[in-house]
Amino acid sequence: MRAMKTDIIQYLKELWSGKKARGGIRSFTEDQENEAAFDTVQRGTRCVPLSQIVGSVGRYHDFDDRFQPLDHMPTDRFNGIKKAMREGRRIPPVKLYQIKDEFYVLDGNHRIAAAKALGRSDIDGKIVEFIPSKETLENLIYRQRSRFSEVTGLRQAVNLTEVGQYDYLLEQIRRHRTHMSKGGGEISMEAAASDWYDSIYRPLSAIIRKGNLIRFFPDRSQDDLYAYVSYQQWERGRKRKYGIGIDRLIPRDMEAFRAKMASKKETEYPEMLREITAFVLINVKGKSERRLMDKLYHIKEVREIHSIHGNVDILLKVVLTRDLLSSDAEIISDFVYRELRQLTGIISTQTLIPGQSMIKEP
Repeated sequence: MRAMKTDIIQYLKELWSGKKARGGIRSFTEDQENEAAFDTVQRGTRCVPLSQIVGSVGRYHDFDDRFQPLDHMPTDRFNGIKKAMREGRRIPPVKLYQIKDEFYVLDGNHRIAAAKALGRSDIDGKIVEFIPSKETLENLIYRQRSRFSEVTGLRQAVNLTEVGQYDYLLEQIRRHRTHMSKGGGEISMEAAASDWYDSIYRPLSAIIRKGNLIRFFPDRSQDDLYAYVSYQQWERGRKRKYGIGIDRLIPRDMEAFRAKMASKKETEYPEMLREITAFVLINVKGKSERRLMDKLYHIKEVREIHSIHGNVDILLKVVLTRDLLSSDAEIISDFVYRELRQLTGIISTQTLIPGQSMIKEP
């Protein structure tokens, strides 16, 4: 009774405040026609984020954008569903149509309204996907992603932004399937894909994520970086300008990488970063040496700073961090230009990179 009273009060507050006049949910039929999405694929039952459920197949006029009833007060059915959810009773999956990454309710509007009212983040749904047929780049990539999901059976999302990348990942999985079959017995594509995701894709993605490489590629996804790094490492095979450091981290053979990661927890995955030590010789304009030393001292990469008597005015020791896909020269050049050459009073710089070092412990 108390829950029903609360719902009624909330309804009246929203009605009086005008919130019920705001836009409702979207029409599946309209979006289906806009996308020319008529071919269907059964996707089975899975957990769907409520935030991605945006419309209804037939009752889009009856609910607001939170799936709360527009024209009548909360019903006994709605309150009964909320009560069952609160008590943890099993609720049948809702039936959903899917277009791209958005979902429309075929059956279960009240269950979704109740889940949203209770602050839930997702709900189980039985899904039929409608594939958009318009010839746009977005739709082409989406159809490739849909085919990838269908062939592999993977429920985890792999979001690529470039045409053809899904075919490359499928080829990886096929090669992995062949490798797994060497032990005897037939391995299904779905089983190979699941093992590939857990033992190859996830470890390499975690290493890339720890290296924060995505900051260099603002228009790409983390999955794009997996495809790029794995292709460069396991397919091209050519000598790279950035050295061999990455080869010690990620073996040049995909199955060797899998074997290397098999005994490690994610917290034990290696970092895709390393430090570079460099010395920078600086010539400055007269009488600006002390002022510049004060400014240089506050640059976080500067570890030591010395005033020099001779042909050079200031000596810096700097320690920089780089990912293993970049070159030392690129990182050092960027640092010198960004942090040093912009300072008024610096005439010239010369950078020295140690080859082999011998350091005595204090």
